[in-house]
Amino acid sequence: MLVAMSGGVDSSVAACLLADQGYEVVGSHMRLVHLDDVEHGCCGPAARADAKAVARIGGFPFEIAEMSGVFADRVIGDFVAEHEQGRTPNPCARCNGEIKFGAFLRRADELGLDMVATGHYVRTERDDTGWHLRRGADPGKDQTYMLHMLGQRQLSRSLFPVGGLSKAETRALAERFGLPVASKPDSQELCFAPSGDAGGFVRSEAPSLVHRGGEVVDAEGRVLGEHDGTFAFTVGQRRGLGVALGAPAYVLEVDAPANRVVVGPRELLSRRGLRADRASWVAGEPPCEGPFEAEVRVRYRDEGVPAVIEPHGPDAFTVTFRSPQRAIAPEHLVAPVDHGALAGGGRIVTTFR
Repeated sequence: MLVAMSGGVDSSVAACLLADQGYEVVGSHMRLVHLDDVEHGCCGPAARADAKAVARIGGFPFEIAEMSGVFADRVIGDFVAEHEQGRTPNPCARCNGEIKFGAFLRRADELGLDMVATGHYVRTERDDTGWHLRRGADPGKDQTYMLHMLGQRQLSRSLFPVGGLSKAETRALAERFGLPVASKPDSQELCFAPSGDAGGFVRSEAPSLVHRGGEVVDAEGRVLGEHDGTFAFTVGQRRGLGVALGAPAYVLEVDAPANRVVVGPRELLSRRGLRADRASWVAGEPPCEGPFEAEVRVRYRDEGVPAVIEPHGPDAFTVTFRSPQRAIAPEHLVAPVDHGALAGGGRIVTTFR
């Protein structure tokens, strides 16, 4: 059993629980970025030291897996490319699909290990129709939305030991195991932008986007002001627009090809539906060939809203909300939930009124 150990409390408890249950555990800390030993959440020197200390206490082998090359290609490269197109990507979800359940599974194969485990708060179950991905027991920590890209192959080889626990129970187990990370706070940073400044990272990695001045316009196309780069804006943003309309204004659209930012009143943020690509279905295919009803999550903390999903081939689908939704941004994730289990998900490409 290869266990992904970030150095945080969740993955540490997951590893120790499995060892305590009799699994032959190998702890693996993925080194994803090199920032001259700057502390940066799950990938800095302190995180590596914490993961190693937990493995020593748990009595199982430990390794540091070098994955910075594939991470730079699949996650950082995508992050910059999407900003260049005026979209707001989710690099953590991309990392889950490409690294934690992609490259990490390949690492398990190299070591001759059949299964992997992580500290994600999700639950799996299997019946005669296959594997299903269900929400974690702690609604405040549920991470199914971020794992919508997992399919039957990944779920059949994965365990999520803390998925049935609350965060408080996880910390209590860390105390019981005597782990030094029991009270360690959760990391909220991008691992490749330790200051938390995603915009600053884009400025350094894609200088062509910096000071690429363009127009800020209203919904009718009237010029209201100028901006220094579309990458600094996202749909729904209210602050830092650089214009004054005499009333609250929000970003309605980021048109990177035209180098234009459209702003307007909040009521114009409402959208009747969206189109998504990069579709991934947990069952390997949509629940049915034609349109189907589901609860749809368009943000990490969303409870879900009723909608009709219409698949368009294996890689795309359309979502029509039963009631209009606000501030739906291209590149955000959309994840349909069918009969209490995550059906899959995709990347929002466009929205429509």
